[in-house]
Amino acid sequence: MSTISSPCILVCSIDQKTGNCFGCGRTGTEITSWIDIPEAERQRLMADELPDRIAKLERKPRRVTKRNLQRQRTRDVIDLSSSETG
Repeated sequence: MSTISSPCILVCSIDQKTGNCFGCGRTGTEITSWIDIPEAERQRLMADELPDRIAKLERKPRRVTKRNLQRQRTRDVIDLSSSETG
């Protein structure tokens, strides 16, 4: 069995506006039919089209969670104590 080249980075989330995956840039149709696309065409897509698609995606800011807020507060406290001693 041969390995199939893939741009997947396990960030599987489709942009509702463009229909492209935020992680790899492929469309839903390309993702589901990737195994059927000839290797030369997969290589061309990964080299020529997908990077441009990803660059054009409008990324949403990460969701703020209690855990992220706590991490930031901890970092801020550490930064303050470092600057006071240094």
